[in-house]
Amino acid sequence: MNKQKRHEIFSRLRAENPNPKTELEYNSPFELLIAVLLSAQATDVSVNKATRKLFPVANTPEAILALGVDGLKEYIKTIGLFNAKAENTIKTCRMLIEKHNSIVPDNREDLEALPGVGRKTANVVLNTAFRQIAMAVDTHIFRFGNRTKVAPGKNVLEVEAKLLKFVPKEFLLDAHHWMILHGRYICVARKPKCDACIIEDLCEFKEKTST
Repeated sequence: MNKQKRHEIFSRLRAENPNPKTELEYNSPFELLIAVLLSAQATDVSVNKATRKLFPVANTPEAILALGVDGLKEYIKTIGLFNAKAENTIKTCRMLIEKHNSIVPDNREDLEALPGVGRKTANVVLNTAFRQIAMAVDTHIFRFGNRTKVAPGKNVLEVEAKLLKFVPKEFLLDAHHWMILHGRYICVARKPKCDACIIEDLCEFKEKTST
């Protein structure tokens, strides 16, 4: 795919949604960190349902740590993998208190050192909470990059590297959100809604569903 096509793709996505936002609900970098940590292999809808009950009760490292693993599980037991997530969340809260004065770090190294926080979670926090250029490649973005040919790659790291290289600079800060939303609602896994796609004429997916 040439750079003119890429520029037009992101121009259209921006025009349709000038101020894209994550669908996870949060009011602080800490709340975002916990929401993203809980969202692994789970939907944003399921995480929001849980955090709407959790955050009014505990939305600081100290408050969640005070709940303990069992107490936290009561709030997040409707989310997939909640046992492991509860353990990691408690460990992360303890580390934030002991090493970072209860403040979420704004750099990759410290974020990825937190239990349960991998590269993708760190990228979401860096981009969304701290407005740094970072590309969190989830299943939707991986599919978008490969289907459209904007950034084809065999694994998430390859797609991430190509997106950072090929997405025009003016779009880099918000590209992550545009691609997730497009993949979640239009370029869906089983049968993409090509007839409803604003970039259908630019996309290089050979098996389009449009008639």
